[in-house]
Amino acid sequence: MNKNIFLLLILSIAVNISYSQETIYPAPMQSETISLIHATIHVGNGQVIEDGMIVFDKGKIISVAKYQPLADNTKVIDCTGKQIYPGIILPDCNLGLIEISAVRSTRDQYELGNNNANIRAAIAYNSDSKIINTLRSNGVLLAGITPGGGIISGSSSVMQLDAWNWEDAVYKMDNGIHFNMPQIIPFSTTQTSADLLKDANKQLEEIRNFFLEAKAYFKETTHTHTNLKAEAVKGLFDQTQTFFIHAELVREMMMGIAFAKEFGFKTVIVGGSDSYKITDYLKQNNVAVILNATHNLPFMQDDDVDIYYKLPYLLQKAGVSYCINDNDDSNRGRNIMFNAGTAAAYGLTKEEALQAITLSTAKILGIDAQTGSLEKGKDANIIVSDGDILDIKTNNIIDAFIQGRQINLDNKQKQLYMKYQYKYGIK
Repeated sequence: MNKNIFLLLILSIAVNISYSQETIYPAPMQSETISLIHATIHVGNGQVIEDGMIVFDKGKIISVAKYQPLADNTKVIDCTGKQIYPGIILPDCNLGLIEISAVRSTRDQYELGNNNANIRAAIAYNSDSKIINTLRSNGVLLAGITPGGGIISGSSSVMQLDAWNWEDAVYKMDNGIHFNMPQIIPFSTTQTSADLLKDANKQLEEIRNFFLEAKAYFKETTHTHTNLKAEAVKGLFDQTQTFFIHAELVREMMMGIAFAKEFGFKTVIVGGSDSYKITDYLKQNNVAVILNATHNLPFMQDDDVDIYYKLPYLLQKAGVSYCINDNDDSNRGRNIMFNAGTAAAYGLTKEEALQAITLSTAKILGIDAQTGSLEKGKDANIIVSDGDILDIKTNNIIDAFIQGRQINLDNKQKQLYMKYQYKYGIK
C-alpha cells in the first residue's frame, strides 16, 4: 500500500473514532491571551456593553470594555452578532451523584440515618457523568453538588464542569451543610398536624443536642478522638460555611430559621415556595432563598396557578436575596436558563433574570469574588450564544470557557442526533 494512502487511512480512522467517543476530554489550560470582540456583553451585574470586547489570560479576565484595537499577540475570536454571558451556575443539584435514577448502582446521593454531617458530596462526585456534558452545552459551567437523605444530609461543594476527577472539579469545597426541615403539614388523611409536629420537635431536639455537643467539642483545645461529624460542621460556627435549610412552607421555614438563629448560623432557604409571604422576616434575619424550578405547579391548592412564575419578581420587589434553581429530575438542570426566562416574562427584567442564575447564585454560594459576572480579575467563565440564552427559541451556545479553557460542547445527545441524521440521509 502506498505510504501516503496508508497515512490518510489512519488519519481517517482516528477522526472517526474521535467523533464517535462518548467521553469528552477536559480542555487543557489556557496557553494564550484570548479576546472576544464585537459582541453584546451581558456583564451579569445589570450592565450591558454593545460592541464590546472581553480579554482574558491564564484563566482570568483582564478587561471588559467597548471594542478597541488589540495587541498582535492576542488570539482574536470575532463574535459579531453574538451575545456573551457569564457562565450559568446551578446552585443545588445531584449532578454526578445520580446517573440513572432507576439503577441503584448509579445512585450515590443518599445515606441512612438522620445525622450525616460528615458526608461530603464532593468525594462521591463522578466527573465522567454523561449528564455533565448536556448541561455544559446549555451554558451551565458550575454547580452546587448536594447530598440528600436524613435531617442533616452532609456538606455540598461547588464544582466546575470540566475536570478529570473530583479533585480537579472542586471550585469551593464544603461550602455548606444541608438541613432538611422535618415535615409538619399533613398531606394525607393518615397524618395529623399534631403527630407531625411532635415528630418534628423530637428530631429537631436530637439535632440541637448534636450542635450543642459540637460547640462544646470546639471549646476543647485537644481531643483524644476526632469527632468527624463535629469537625464537619465547624465552619457553621464561624460562618465560613452556610446552613442550607430545605423547606417550602411558612411555618417550616420560620422554625428552621429560628433553629439556626440559636447558633448564629449563616442561613439560606432552599425551596421557599411560600417565601413571598414572609419577605420582611427573611430580610430581618438576612436569609437568602434558592428558588426551585420555576416551571412547576403550585405547591398548595389555593396558590395562584402562576405563583412559581412570578415568585422571583415578588422576592426582587421585596428586596430579598434569591437565586433561581432547576431541580426538576426530568431535565437535570438543563432548563435553568429558561426558568429564568419565564421569570423575566412575569416581572423581572432580562438582566435581573440573568443575575438570578449567575451573580446572585455566586453570592449565595460564596464564590462571587471568583465568578458570577464578567469583571476584571474574576475567572474567565464565559459563554457565547447566537441569541438570547433566556429564550428557548434563540438560545444556541456556540462557545464556552471555564477558567479560560475553551471546552468541548459535544455530548451524547448531539452525537445520537448526528448518528440518525446520517442513517436516514437527513442534511
